[in-house]
Amino acid sequence: MQRPLILASQSPRRKQLLEWAEIHFTIEVVETDESFSTEMDPAEIPIHIARAKALAVKAKRRTEGRDFDTPVYLAADTVVVLNNEIINKPKDRADAIAMLSRLSGQQHRVITGVVILDKEKEIAFSEITQVQFHALTQVQIAHYVDQYKPYDKAGAYAIQEWIGVIGIAAINGDFYNVMGLPVSRVVKALPVL
Repeated sequence: MQRPLILASQSPRRKQLLEWAEIHFTIEVVETDESFSTEMDPAEIPIHIARAKALAVKAKRRTEGRDFDTPVYLAADTVVVLNNEIINKPKDRADAIAMLSRLSGQQHRVITGVVILDKEKEIAFSEITQVQFHALTQVQIAHYVDQYKPYDKAGAYAIQEWIGVIGIAAINGDFYNVMGLPVSRVVKALPVL
């Protein structure tokens, strides 16, 4: 890719995945409203939020006169869906424990919405991965929450951490999507712009 790539996300996991893919990029983030209509299809919600993130960074750079190098903007957002209900990031310890208790022994969907845009074009898609948890004990859940403090993670867990190693029975789909970015699909989409 010849043009500069700007990642409009402060997620350390997305940063790590792009680095693993040996993609050169910089990070710029603008505080963005992440609200959405409850009428939206769950697969559209993370695209809606990702688009808002990318457009906010693009608008800021334009206002500051820093869009002369026609960068490509990449943004993503991930949601966890259990029985058609969005499981957001936990507010506190009790909320994280409650979320993981609900996910225990259940299958849920992890949906990451991706938006890639430049001056004229936009590519938007969502990737869905099915995740099945083993039944977890309250001791395991409390240990994970207290040791890993998953308060910045949708569904209150990260698959690459301890809870994923001991708690995930199966996944159907892209593992890295559950981490926050379907990076192979992103790499394929980038040359299109």
